[in-house]
Amino acid sequence: MEPQRAPALRRLLPPLLLLLLSLPPRARAKYVRGNLSSKEDWVFLTRFCFLSDYGRLDFRFRYPEAKCCQNILLYFDDPSQWPAVYKAGDKDCLAKESVIRPENNQVINLTTQYAWSGCQVVSEEGTHYLSCSSGRSFRSVRERWWYIALSKCGGDGLQLEYEMVLTNGKSFWTRHFSADEFGILETDVTFLLIFILIFFLSCYFGYLLKGRQLLHTTYKMFMAAAGVEVLSLLFFCIYWGQYATEGIGNESVKILAKLLFSSSFLIFLLMLILLGKGFTVTRGRISHAGSVKLSVYMTLYTLTHVVLLIYEAEFFDPGQVLYTYESPAGYGLIGLQVAAYVWFCYAVLVSLRHFPEKQPFYVPFFAAYTLWFFAVPVMALIANFGIPKWAREKIVNGIQLGIHLYAHATSRGPCPFSSVPLSHLVSWLLSSTAILSLCPPFPFPFLTLCPHILPFLFCIPTAFPTLLDLSTLPLPPPTFCHHRPLFRKKQLGWHRVKLLGSWVSIRRVQHHIYFFFFLRRSLTLSPGWNAVAQSWLTATSASQVQAILLPQPPE
Repeated sequence: MEPQRAPALRRLLPPLLLLLLSLPPRARAKYVRGNLSSKEDWVFLTRFCFLSDYGRLDFRFRYPEAKCCQNILLYFDDPSQWPAVYKAGDKDCLAKESVIRPENNQVINLTTQYAWSGCQVVSEEGTHYLSCSSGRSFRSVRERWWYIALSKCGGDGLQLEYEMVLTNGKSFWTRHFSADEFGILETDVTFLLIFILIFFLSCYFGYLLKGRQLLHTTYKMFMAAAGVEVLSLLFFCIYWGQYATEGIGNESVKILAKLLFSSSFLIFLLMLILLGKGFTVTRGRISHAGSVKLSVYMTLYTLTHVVLLIYEAEFFDPGQVLYTYESPAGYGLIGLQVAAYVWFCYAVLVSLRHFPEKQPFYVPFFAAYTLWFFAVPVMALIANFGIPKWAREKIVNGIQLGIHLYAHATSRGPCPFSSVPLSHLVSWLLSSTAILSLCPPFPFPFLTLCPHILPFLFCIPTAFPTLLDLSTLPLPPPTFCHHRPLFRKKQLGWHRVKLLGSWVSIRRVQHHIYFFFFLRRSLTLSPGWNAVAQSWLTATSASQVQAILLPQPPE
């Protein structure tokens, strides 16, 4: 039985998606145009991170001559420059202009007297305009954020039609990209190819598992997470490819890519919590209370992600270089991640307390994903406080994708959690007559099995061996056997099936045998037994596992 999903969440997602995709796009510089009319005397226009030697600004400005004379101000990210003037309520227009260094040519006076502005007076329908077309190259000791503002101190407001192209070199990979975005397109393409490989390999092994009737729910979730990750990276590559070509990206495509990226993360997170709780490892169903808790948590996590995207689109100040997690919603997500880890720890500890034989699986599983759980909040804190703003976006992008790849690679992609018995289990459906004819009627579960059956059970052949083959198999008889019922009927969740199990020690290696007894002969061919097998056929990584299907329990 699969864990219940949140129907309320499914109803909320379509309107939330439409809301996000309908948000007005924010200009990211590179190619910027607009028509400004303001009563202020100092206004921020855009920002861009230029290379130390190849940065260039090409512009075209136009405004009524009656509004003369206006200035374009170029600030850089030194603490004495942009941080000292932006949102500084104690500074007026003149004070904000005073921090500019004239010797650095940081002022473009939009008048005919300033030759470098390229301004000339044009007449249109009886109105005189100042039309300015020119450019400016940028040189600095390192990559810097540059901020472009418009001012007219002591005037009657600002009015300007503007068009700016901000570039870094002439290469396709750098021209329209801000220096902090260098390498993002190449990184996304590389990870897209890697995740495509992971997804197709997972599909291939999923096909093999389905053929053996072992395609369990957690593996399907792994495949879904990889598939959604591929879609996310595909849309990111489309966005950045269009951006590299035109200097203008489709913001709706980027929002969709972010939603898919978050969805992949959430699917994988849910899968880890379910595995921690023992789903498909020690039990085949999640309790009603557990399903409700999971639904509430995942709904809360999804809504917080959506709020974060809305907050980023609507409330992030374009005059500041901000990271996604530099917001109340971002810190809320970090808190939810920590809460998920606490839940994960509790679930794993409970599973180990009830099933200590699962320690060979849960110990490496817990260690590997403890690193993953802490990677996201640690990355967010480092990005917020430890990475220079002029390099942050490209570094964080690579780290985020690396974290997602680590999660899938730790699962070993196409054969996830190879130490999880369900993933490498070989299940053969043997007819009852083929087994019972080899020895007297089973004294199961109170007596030991007939020794001459064990080689047949523990050798995993490519085809069923004949009776003549049994005497030639090299395995010795068992040193001792032990039988016990594994699960109560209530735990099994399948009222017409009786599950009994045995383990035997051969050469100091435990081998597990699981018997399914269908209480009705008509159920022998029912596919429903497979759901039980997927959930309950478990053993340690060192064990050989065999499933035997019997139509009825022995007398």
